[in-house]
Amino acid sequence: MFEKLQQAFWKALTPDLIAEAVATPTQSLLSAEVLSALGGADNLKSLQRVALTRVRVQLQDVAKMDAGALKMAGVPAVMVLAGGIVHLLTGL
Repeated sequence: MFEKLQQAFWKALTPDLIAEAVATPTQSLLSAEVLSALGGADNLKSLQRVALTRVRVQLQDVAKMDAGALKMAGVPAVMVLAGGIVHLLTGL
């Protein structure tokens, strides 16, 4: 139940949703620094821009993600969901 509330809250924060197909991990929407902080290209299952300021990433192993390195790379906020899904706030 909490997860559904969390998803609804996140969706409410992204009124600028855009329709875009899921990109393969090789079609990077991310800088090299962010990709490295996520554990490298081999750690990505999928990558999708879900709003003008948000990117949804599904990781093979969330433990390889370095939240500190993401902040240093310019990602102000990270939201980790179940199933290896990570939402990156990429702009304000």
